[in-house]
Formats: sequence, structure tokens, C-alpha cells
Amino acid sequence: MSVSTIGIVGAGTMGTGIAQVAAATGFRVILVDINEAVLSKAMGRVGSGLDRLVAKGTMSPDAKQAALSLIQTRTDYSALASADLVVEAATENVEVKEEIVRAVDKAVRADTIISTNTSSVSITMLAACVSNPGRFIGLHFFNPVPVMKLVEVVRGLQTTDATHDAAIDFAKKLGKNPITVKNMPGFVVNRLLLPMINEPFFALAEGDASADEIDEGMKLGCKHPMGPLALADLIGLDVLLSVMEVLHREFGDDKYRPAPNLREMVEAGYLGRKTGRGVFQYS
Repeated sequence: MSVSTIGIVGAGTMGTGIAQVAAATGFRVILVDINEAVLSKAMGRVGSGLDRLVAKGTMSPDAKQAALSLIQTRTDYSALASADLVVEAATENVEVKEEIVRAVDKAVRADTIISTNTSSVSITMLAACVSNPGRFIGLHFFNPVPVMKLVEVVRGLQTTDATHDAAIDFAKKLGKNPITVKNMPGFVVNRLLLPMINEPFFALAEGDASADEIDEGMKLGCKHPMGPLALADLIGLDVLLSVMEVLHREFGDDKYRPAPNLREMVEAGYLGRKTGRGVFQYS
């Protein structure tokens, strides 16, 4: 399976990051979302991301323009007919993802690989939504996509070796370092990382230390480049809560119970950097 054109459904933070990296490495990109306003903002973010590479001297202005010219934005799934691989990168909601995957399945060729960027939803379950589950796989990128090197390649029960091998090859061509992981709740990285981020919310609510002190303690005491609460704001508190709920439900173990103050912040709309306020406030 040779991949030269990729489709991305969802022009949010993750979809935009994947589009930027794919175009910068020479892939033709079809970016799909619900309306032109969302797509216009996404292209603005891609342009800004490429501008940073130009400013660092790692990309020429001509290469930036060439990358932008490789991205086509559309509001209809029919544009995905020419895609060799499609990445679903919408919100972390099972029903939404199932609806998108079914729509993609109807729009693409029979040999097109369909993947999802989910951080917690079962790959096996989503694969059951497509006509040929063997061509479905998880491609879990990490935020920010242009910076983070890891991609978790997640095989569902039905995923074929050919689909897996093509996904690994695609990730490597993006300049990423893929690892193959089992289809378990949270996969590997989030199963380990997110409970570690969830626990400081309990410490914060119990008054063990301030948010700044908790983060400073983990940076200085554990050599973390970013404190766990600031990282939660970067990931998105809604994403953190969603994944913790999946871990708690699927494993049935209270060690994965989401912190009550995390849930309350999400209910208040304090989702982190993307809303200007989470644990910390952002200008």
C-alpha cells in the first residue's frame, strides 16, 4: 500500500498539526471540516506553524509555499475519494467518531486505509463501523504534532498486517517514531501519563500545595520539562477528563477515578490553553 494523498477529518489542533507535518514532508492533504470558517482558521494555524520553521531556518520560504499548496480544504466527504489514507481527528466522542468513520467509509476507495487519532476509544470497536475492518487502524499522534516525535500505531483485532505495515511506513515518512501497541484503554502512553496528571488535581483540591508549587516540584524534583497541571492545560482538561472516564469505566479500577475539581473545571468551560483558562489563566 503506497500512500501519497492523505485525508484528515477534523481541522482542530490535532488535525491541523497532522496536516502541517504531512504537507511539509510532501504529502498531498485533503483537510475536511464542517464549515469554511473553521478551515480558514486551520490554514492560518498551519501558516503560522510553517512561519516558525522559516524563522528557525529549517524551512525556506519557497518550501513553505510549496507545503501550503499541497493542502486542499473541503467541507464534503466526497473530496476524500482520492485519498490513500484518511485520519479521523475529531473530538474525543465515541458517537461523533463512529458517525465520521461511517461517512469516510462510504466516500473512499475500497483499498483506502482508514485511521483514527483517538487517544482512548477502542480501535476494534471503530473498525466494526467500516465495510472492511482489516483496513482500519489507530494512528495516535501527540500534541503539538509538529514537535512530538511519537506515534502510537494501534492494531484492532481485525487490522491486517498490510494495513499495519503501511501505517508504520507512513509515520516514518512523516519523520515520526512509531511504536506498535495493543488496543487497550489509553493504549500505553496515556494509560501511564494521564493518571499521573490527574493525581495533582487531588493534591490541589486537598491544599497540599499551590498549582505553581506542584508544577515547580515536578519540574525540579523529577526533571519534567513542564509541570503536570500546565501539561493538563496544554492537552485540554476536557480531553484529560474524557480519557480518565474511559480508563475508569473500562478497567473498573478506582485508581483511574477523575478528580472532582477536574470535572468541575470542565463543567465551567475552563478547558486550558484553548479557552484561555484552565488551572492557569492565559492571555
